[in-house]
Amino acid sequence: MDTDGELRIDAPHRELLDQVLDKWSLGVLNELCERPCRFNELRRAIPAVTQKSLTATLRRLERNGVIEREVVSTRPVAVRYRITPLGKTLRQPIDVLLAWASEHMPTIERARDAFDTREETSL
Repeated sequence: MDTDGELRIDAPHRELLDQVLDKWSLGVLNELCERPCRFNELRRAIPAVTQKSLTATLRRLERNGVIEREVVSTRPVAVRYRITPLGKTLRQPIDVLLAWASEHMPTIERARDAFDTREETSL
């Protein structure tokens, strides 16, 4: 982390950020911030995710204490996922990152275009 004004991202921090900011985790967290969901509700809400990827994502988020899994005693047995109080604290920093991305996206797109043009002309 930040020591003496120097930003240093240690392996545990990098691993955690990779796990909570990946492609599917953001979609899952977005859905669970609104309400608890069953597995198939999440699948419908995030149609591009495969069953295998969603299962892995839910397990990672649960392992990190960001969501919790609740077995509902119905017939057949159902599982519902909900965001934890710790998970709710992610909302503000994620919103800040998304606002930064929105504000700077035109500049980023211009940089990408310039890079791609340089790459094409150097081939």
